[in-house]
Amino acid sequence: QVYLEESGGGLVQPGGSLRLSCEASGNIENIHAVEWYRQASGKQRELVARITSGGGTSIPPSVQGRYTISRNNAKNAVYLAMINMKSEDTAVYICKAQYWGSDRRTLYDTWGQGTQVTVSS
Repeated sequence: QVYLEESGGGLVQPGGSLRLSCEASGNIENIHAVEWYRQASGKQRELVARITSGGGTSIPPSVQGRYTISRNNAKNAVYLAMINMKSEDTAVYICKAQYWGSDRRTLYDTWGQGTQVTVSS
């Protein structure tokens, strides 16, 4: 099992920056990829960043150029850095890990609790 805990959310002004952290514990050696999602009130959950165990990253066009995903293996952490933030970035940000089961053939998902990000003046 893998456990995730997000931190770093809060209130930021339009045009400002914020960095979120997702710290993993448990069987972290089995993690295949970590993803950041966001869910605004009344809207569907949206994928905003992904990083694989090999270090490959992907950012969707909707936030490309403003969002960056990175990791610190020594701290078992994945970060989401956001710049030039807009009111439409306001959402609960949640990280998800895909990890291999003991048979190394089945992928499982685990989610964190989420952290609120509010962009407002």
